[in-house]
Amino acid sequence: MAPAGHRHRQRRRWLRPGGGGTRRLRLCPGHVRRPRRLRSGPGGAAGPAAGNGLAAVLPGPAPASPRPPGPLRPRELRAPSGSAGAASPAMPVPGGGQRGGSRRWPGVRAWLPVLRWLPRYSPAWLQLDAMAGLSVGLAAVPQALAYAEVAGLPPQYGLYSSFMGCFVYCFLGTAKDVTLGPTAIMSLLVSSYAFHEPAYAILLAFLSGCIQLAMGFLRLGFLLDFVSCPVIKGFTSAASVTISFNQIKNILGLQGIPRQFFLQVYEILRRIGETRAGDAVLGLACLAALAGLQVMKSHLPRVAHVEPLAARVSYLIVWTSTTARNALVVLFAGLVAYSFQVMGFQPLTLTSSIPQGLPAFRLPPFSVAAPNGTVPFWSMVEDMGVGLAVVPLMGLLETVAIAKAFASQNGYRIDPNQELLAMGFANVLGSFVSAYPITGSFGRTAVNAQSGVCTPAGGLITGALVLLSLAYLTSLFYYIPKAALAAVIISAVVPMFDAGIFRTLWRVKRLDLVPLCVTFLLCFWEVQYGIVAGVLVSGVLLLYSIARPPVKVSKGDVLLVQPGSSLQFPAMECLRDAVCSHALAASLPRSVILDCCHVSSIDYTVVVGLAELLQELRKHGLSLAFCSLQDPVLQVLLSADLEGFQHFLSREEAERCRGAEPGDGGAAPYTSTSESSLLPTGLIQ
Repeated sequence: MAPAGHRHRQRRRWLRPGGGGTRRLRLCPGHVRRPRRLRSGPGGAAGPAAGNGLAAVLPGPAPASPRPPGPLRPRELRAPSGSAGAASPAMPVPGGGQRGGSRRWPGVRAWLPVLRWLPRYSPAWLQLDAMAGLSVGLAAVPQALAYAEVAGLPPQYGLYSSFMGCFVYCFLGTAKDVTLGPTAIMSLLVSSYAFHEPAYAILLAFLSGCIQLAMGFLRLGFLLDFVSCPVIKGFTSAASVTISFNQIKNILGLQGIPRQFFLQVYEILRRIGETRAGDAVLGLACLAALAGLQVMKSHLPRVAHVEPLAARVSYLIVWTSTTARNALVVLFAGLVAYSFQVMGFQPLTLTSSIPQGLPAFRLPPFSVAAPNGTVPFWSMVEDMGVGLAVVPLMGLLETVAIAKAFASQNGYRIDPNQELLAMGFANVLGSFVSAYPITGSFGRTAVNAQSGVCTPAGGLITGALVLLSLAYLTSLFYYIPKAALAAVIISAVVPMFDAGIFRTLWRVKRLDLVPLCVTFLLCFWEVQYGIVAGVLVSGVLLLYSIARPPVKVSKGDVLLVQPGSSLQFPAMECLRDAVCSHALAASLPRSVILDCCHVSSIDYTVVVGLAELLQELRKHGLSLAFCSLQDPVLQVLLSADLEGFQHFLSREEAERCRGAEPGDGGAAPYTSTSESSLLPTGLIQ
């Protein structure tokens, strides 16, 4: 048996990264909390959860560890300095303490999340990050061209908007799976507020980024809590229908169709006979191909290390083809269009020419030339109007919702305020390269997660691929048919329509159908009206629940009144009516016990109302006693020094005394006999 000192040295060599012996396996940041095999999941189920990993597919032996990874050290469980409300780093990584500058200046790590994982970046992660970045890039390029059409801008602006967010989020983002770029919803908002003018779209990106930065520095991420789920579902479902129908004209090859939804429906039905057969056949074929590839991917069986090499390679080829289905369909349609062009006959409507080269790095336009002069900065701001509030909030809402969904399933946490900063910097810097507002993309984020991405470094590969496309491939984009891009958009936005939410809310809480339907219907008129109206209706329902809390009244020798929630100033009149109607209007007036076990806070108006209620009951020879007061409420009432105020520790004790004054026997409550200074002089008897 080896001596104890020798065993101790062996153990230390195994734990030290630089020591001899077997080295400890480093896991991806999203998986360090579970002692399990590294998952990357290109063949997993559709959704954020990772599957069995590219390591199970690629040839070669799988990495092994002699023992499961150990638990996180206490240093890794502490919240970074300066992060509000975070119990652990957003993307914890295995290993020892911090190195270099991040140890000396812990505040830097709070503002630069890249310092949380970069010092421990493992070469084993590079393969997965590169594969994920390449897969996302193959989906991002055709989607960028298509979403520019939704925004009403030339196609190159979709590519201009697709790379800066990838680079910025790598340094400032707190979710390893999220990818920033143009999306269908954001493109729809841009088309509403930028008026199909690139100058307005670029300035909107700059101003939205500034607003998001201000909100991030002021820690205003909590504002998103006031946008309810029914409002979000109503907006996304309406956006799915609007965007899909907006692309029907490109599927049918119709020109001159207005962008307003109801006018679109009328014009398309009126001019259905002008459909171009070539565009219709190609568009429907692309839709069928995209749907088939999506179904194939969702039913793709997993493979294990024990499978033969040929099976694993075949699986990798099929998985890559289904993941990059947008690029494959667009490439196929481009080859068809080029073949017709060579033959001198073109039955398809093609994308317009795209300028080759990278966009110039310059300030966003703060004025724009018009036929009758120059539109100054303040006039442009007035033209965008409420869009300056809707665009940054909806962008943050979409990003945080996506990040939370994938973070909860992959085992890490995000910081909404840091996400605000990441999006703000991405939009501000993007406006310097002619980008329009961007946000998180659910489709590309799902591809990123299913590809087994380990860190946000995968975004560097995606951004580089977009830059290469701008530098060398723009001349080939001319041959991409508009019908193929329309098919890409429709296949991306159709899953956003949630038909089951109507049935779910009808079963769970029918009142929530009101903001859902208001948002859904008004978004077909104007997007901003639907969002604002939905938020207002949700706010009214919230205020109503505060103003009219449930009040339980139990009758007996004394009247027991139990509010079901905290009491704020709008609720005082409701409480007073409940007490007076049962205590005074009855044939036999009763004293009242107010059970405040569910009341956690009250305000000054409630204190004044309780003082008035005490005096009104005393005029009729009745008493009002309080029981089960929580400490914050008790402190407020004691500070107010209400005349005749008495309280008991429990309801049973109050019922034994029957709300009587001290001296009548039983337990003696706390009683205040001084006149209340809260009431006006005329109310003090």
